[in-house]
Parts: sequence; C-alpha cells; structure tokens
Amino acid sequence: MEKEEIIVENLLLKSVLDRSVNRPEVDSLVEGPVIMVKKSSVYVDLSPIGIGIIYGKEFINAKDIIKKISLGDIIKAKVVEKENENGYIELSLKEAKQALTWSEAEKAIKAKTVMELEIKDANKGGLILEWQGIQGFLPASQLKAEHYPRVLDSDKDKILKELKKLVGQKIPVMIISTLPKEGKLIFSEKDNNPEQKKEILSKYNVGDELECAVAGIVDFGIFLKLEDKLEGLVHISELDWGLVDDPRNMFKVGEMVKAKVIEIKDGKVSLSIKALKENPWKEYEGKLKKGEIIKGVVIKYNKHGALVSIKEGVAGLVHNSTFGSEAKLREKLELGKNYNFQITLFEPKEHKMTLVYLE
Repeated sequence: MEKEEIIVENLLLKSVLDRSVNRPEVDSLVEGPVIMVKKSSVYVDLSPIGIGIIYGKEFINAKDIIKKISLGDIIKAKVVEKENENGYIELSLKEAKQALTWSEAEKAIKAKTVMELEIKDANKGGLILEWQGIQGFLPASQLKAEHYPRVLDSDKDKILKELKKLVGQKIPVMIISTLPKEGKLIFSEKDNNPEQKKEILSKYNVGDELECAVAGIVDFGIFLKLEDKLEGLVHISELDWGLVDDPRNMFKVGEMVKAKVIEIKDGKVSLSIKALKENPWKEYEGKLKKGEIIKGVVIKYNKHGALVSIKEGVAGLVHNSTFGSEAKLREKLELGKNYNFQITLFEPKEHKMTLVYLE
C-alpha cells in the first residue's frame, strides 16, 4: 500500500473516531491546518470535530486559492456538508471567502467607510459598481446633486443617457445595505448624517401603510421614495404572491404604489406590496395536508428542481432528487403543463409546500 493511501486511511479513521463530537452546521465557518494536498483534494484538520475535505467542484472553484496553499497553512472554510459518505466534513474555500467579504461589508456599513469605486455601468434606475468582486447598485436618488441626472421632462431614456456619461469615472461612495442572497450591495454617494437619518426614520413604524413613488427598479426589487433623503426597498419576494421574474414588467419609475413597512433595521426600511394583498395560502389552511393528490402547473425551474403552482401565489417545489437528476426532471416536467402530484410537506403559515410527481 502506498504511503499516500495509508495517510488517507488514517485520516478517515480519525474522522470516524471524531464523530462523537458535535459537528459544525452547514454554512458555518471553520478553520484548521492543511494536513495534505493531493491533485484533486485538500485535507484540513478540524480537531476535535473531524477532518475536512475540499474536493470536486469546490476544489475546481478554489483552484487559484489552493495553488498558494502549503502544508501547515491555517485556512478558513465554509461547511457545505456535515458528513459525506466517506465520513469527511465537506468544505468550500470560495464560499468562505465570500462569507468573509459579506462580513467586511457589514463592518464597512457600521464604520461608514468611504471607498472610491469605478462606475462599471448604468441603467435607468442608477449606477452599477463593484467592490471585492461583488456587484453593487447605486440608486440615482443616492447620487450627489452634481451627479444627479437633471432632465426637463423626466424622460427615462434621457436620464439613462446622462447616467451613462458617468461610466468609467471613480466616485467616493459608502455601502448602505447588503443583500447576500442576491449577491448585491447597495451604495450611496450622499453624505450620511446619522442623527438626521435617525430623526427621519423615527417618523416610520412597522405596519405603516404608505403611498410612494417608484424611485428605481433593479433585478432584485424596487426602491420607493419615502421622502427626499430616504428610500425603502421592496424585495422581489415582497412584490406579489405570484412568481415575479422581472420587476420591470410590473412597475415604472415615477409610478405611485402602496406598500407596507415590514422592517426598520440598521437605518434601512424594508417594504412589502404583497402584504396589502389577500394571502392566497389562507384558502388552503386546514384543507390540504401531506399525502393528498393535487393537480398543478410547472411554472419555473431552479437549481433545486421545479416550482409547481396550484393557484396564483401558491407554489411548491418538486426536488431534482425525486427524479435522480435535474436533466431527468426537466425531461419529464415541461414548463406550462399540468400534472398530478402528491404533497409531501404542506405548511401554509410558512408558505411552504413540497411535492412528488405521480406518473
């Protein structure tokens, strides 16, 4: 038996022995010394919780980082699986780097750190920036007066033309909000006066119903202008009970909409439009349960499987694993077609439903 095989066997044995210790949760960050680097995997000593491994797509995704790693180096990684079939804790270096970057962004918000960034692009709602590999958005309303596009008739095409003139320039900005799930940051060029902002925010309370103008539209939602120095975000998940692919198909800049304040935190106001509409899940409370057979239409594919709607705004997931693979699921379930499904989980208060396809 080769020396490398003996080392791997010993690592596996150690990992098995360490199973009595509570293992870290998925998405948590762990660190430890690198104890072996192979052609397609890296082993990390996470004593006393076990042995971590970076391999497969996680190894490929972090190749540039791994090239610089030596035995004994202490590395920080993110847990992607608590225990795989070989007893190792699966790790991701790339995701750990991203998690640390989001943490740095939160610190930058609290410290009100000013950074000079290049304007990469512009759309009708504002400017696109980038910080540490993360794309960010600077709403037009958060620009200083000298950069704000002043056009006589508020024509959107003219506004975009003016904003495009800023592309390539560097401007001092601050991060004012993070959206890790969307992989986005929100920036502001304006000078933030903490006391003034606190005073403005004190006017608003969770539950308030407001009528505001749409100030900007982005992939992940819309910004509503609450007043001159304050905007609130309606995340795409709070626009409607039904599936929203592109907020631009539903709203226009300048349009007046009604929204409800659902959170005020860290100087940010989060709003919901769907909260002012009837909740379609309520119709099924006490009427549907696990095991029942229903008919539904396939409305969207995602990385986990297919979303199936039984009514506008009420949808559940059919997971790829129930077909063996993503390709097989997409082969069997066509978008826009109706099929019979069995409910495997139904929690209307949590807006959760999972299904399995019935031949």
